[in-house]
Amino acid sequence: MKLVRIVLAGAFMFPAGGAGAATDAMRFHLEEASISDVQAAYRSGATTATRVVQSYLARIQAYDQAGPKLNVVIFLNPRALEEAAAQDEHFRKTGKFVGPLHGIPVLLKDNVNTKDMPTTGGSLSLAGYTPATDAAITQKLRSAGAIVLAKVNLHEFAIWGETISSIRGQTLNPYDLTRTPGGSSGGTGAGLAANFAVAGIGTDTVNSIRSPASANSIVGIRPTLGLVSRAGVIPYSFTQDAAGPLARTVTDAVKMLNVLVGYDPNDPATAWSAGNVEKDYTKFLKSDGVKGRRIGVLRSFFGTAPIHGEVNTVADKAVDDLGRLGATIVELNTPELDSGKISSDISVHLYELKPAINAYLASGNAPVKSLEEIISSGKFHPNIGEIIKKAQSLEMDDGYRLRLQERSELQQRVMKIMADDRLDAIVFPHQQRLVVPIGATQVERNGALGSVTGFPSIVVPGGFSSSTASATLGVPVGIEFLGRPWSENVLIEIVYGYEQATKHRRPPPTAPPL
Repeated sequence: MKLVRIVLAGAFMFPAGGAGAATDAMRFHLEEASISDVQAAYRSGATTATRVVQSYLARIQAYDQAGPKLNVVIFLNPRALEEAAAQDEHFRKTGKFVGPLHGIPVLLKDNVNTKDMPTTGGSLSLAGYTPATDAAITQKLRSAGAIVLAKVNLHEFAIWGETISSIRGQTLNPYDLTRTPGGSSGGTGAGLAANFAVAGIGTDTVNSIRSPASANSIVGIRPTLGLVSRAGVIPYSFTQDAAGPLARTVTDAVKMLNVLVGYDPNDPATAWSAGNVEKDYTKFLKSDGVKGRRIGVLRSFFGTAPIHGEVNTVADKAVDDLGRLGATIVELNTPELDSGKISSDISVHLYELKPAINAYLASGNAPVKSLEEIISSGKFHPNIGEIIKKAQSLEMDDGYRLRLQERSELQQRVMKIMADDRLDAIVFPHQQRLVVPIGATQVERNGALGSVTGFPSIVVPGGFSSSTASATLGVPVGIEFLGRPWSENVLIEIVYGYEQATKHRRPPPTAPPL
């Protein structure tokens, strides 16, 4: 309880400096604050990194295991206040920030290695395991000045899409406590939606950055495969895994992306990024970014049954808005593109889970050394039992090689569609129906097109479904934009222009300001 008392004592303190400073402090509102908002408050003396961390910890105390009991956090960083104080001292002495993310509290999905905190993958089989080194992206965030506030829940080992694990249980969607927050990065998604931090990290093998973005009215960027290192992340599929930012705004997601990108010799896939990395992606934050773009509407990714009606209403409005903002809308006739079949018949994630996780476990001092040992331990949520046992039985056989061939053909097909119609991006709803209730399995998600091809994809808030008793604002619906490899710059222009014109993001009613 000592930490809690410290948090509450300091959460709303004003800085020294008289009435002017106190007035500045009163103008800073933590909830929905962006990176720019927080850092402007540091520069003006309105607040400090210490106080910002304290305030986020107070929100976690109020809403994670109390109030709506969102059940997001697996492990709080015990040194977060110490790290914030060190940054405050650096700024006081030098007048300079330590980096572009100075004093920005972030959430890490708990499959991202941290050398000073456990990394469990959400599994009791890895309870208490602390890696020897940070993941490459953890190192980059810390070097940029970000403060890792907490490790957060995920669907165990990032295996599915409801964010339930043996080590933390079920995370709730803050917009509708009867629903899941998507997954597998749902802890990051729900935590950012509820204002537990400024930004965060997710990973994505099939849907798992973009699904929580869609379900929690935030922004998620799945970068081109190879743009961001996966070294030090508990792997699922060498062919499909990606790590990327989640944030409440496109601007903050892009600022996060800036510090994550680049070649890492410990992840050979990043060699492909050489010559394809922008020095500063924020220069593509253009309010008229939609104007003049050719955007294809992937109608085969829209549902046609009554259950799809709520999502289709939002997605159709998004298409209309894109046209109103100056895009040329191209209706695509692609019945051969079926997101369910891409996931079930082409994706190689299940074939690669065993060798990928075995390689990770063998490289460290984890309490289990293989997927087989995880299964034998029984220390996993029953939700993933069937999947991990199937993965254990699979080999990289002719069936696997056929999928790789079909993946290559899918990449070629998408590139041809974009070339034939001179498209800058393809748009569709991330989910064909609303994110599922707790206890159900995610269905009809459309993220496999981006993950199987490895092409970049960004999800932004598109609006909400109709209000219900359990979802007074409605359930969030995310709109996905997919582009060619290394076209993050083009996608950023489009999604930023769309975001700025529509302003769909709303904070959840279950976690109001304290």
